[in-house]
Amino acid sequence: MAERVKLLGALPSPFVYRVIWALKLKAIPYEFIEEDLTNKSPLLLKYNPVHKKIPVLLHGDKPVCESMIIVEYIDEMWPQNPLLPNDPSERALARFWVKFAEDKGSSVWRLFRAKGEELEKTTKETLEMLQNVEEHGLGEKKFFGGDSIGMADIAFGSVVYWLEVIEEVVGEGVIFEAHKFPRLHAWIQNFKQAPVIKENLPDRDWMVTFFKRRREAMAASA
Repeated sequence: MAERVKLLGALPSPFVYRVIWALKLKAIPYEFIEEDLTNKSPLLLKYNPVHKKIPVLLHGDKPVCESMIIVEYIDEMWPQNPLLPNDPSERALARFWVKFAEDKGSSVWRLFRAKGEELEKTTKETLEMLQNVEEHGLGEKKFFGGDSIGMADIAFGSVVYWLEVIEEVVGEGVIFEAHKFPRLHAWIQNFKQAPVIKENLPDRDWMVTFFKRRREAMAASA
């Protein structure tokens, strides 16, 4: 009997959606366990005692933590519909862009909290991150690895889709402009229109409302 798969998470976390997309692309059945991050469950504290963060994947009684580590575990555990290419150099390149998304994509989350000079600085960092991907990441390909969604697309999908929402919430102008980033714009449209992704994207209007309330609550508590 196959070991059950459970995902501990909270929506609309972009890191949780990375794992959801990987599971769906692999057609792996799983149980989603919603976490209240203001009152973390004993299950979360037991299986991620170091960081006490979501997402956590439980495969039987084995926990895996950190979103892109979970995605790589899923790819190794269930080899159908591979998320990394076979060629070692192409695999290394995919991992490079995953690492880039992890390191530089954090500017998008800081953008949500920033004001004044910090907002200007974070906007500049976000633009530099987008420009690097535009110039060096995609070329003329549909997705990072070619014609199918792979690990780098999952990593960046959670950055760019959330950026489109956060820039609307912050209301300081559009960062992700189509004429400045035509390759990235074409890529995110292809990504969002892929059936498995389209069926498992959080509703944009709901997200805008959610993040506006969060930002207002942060401003009030400050």
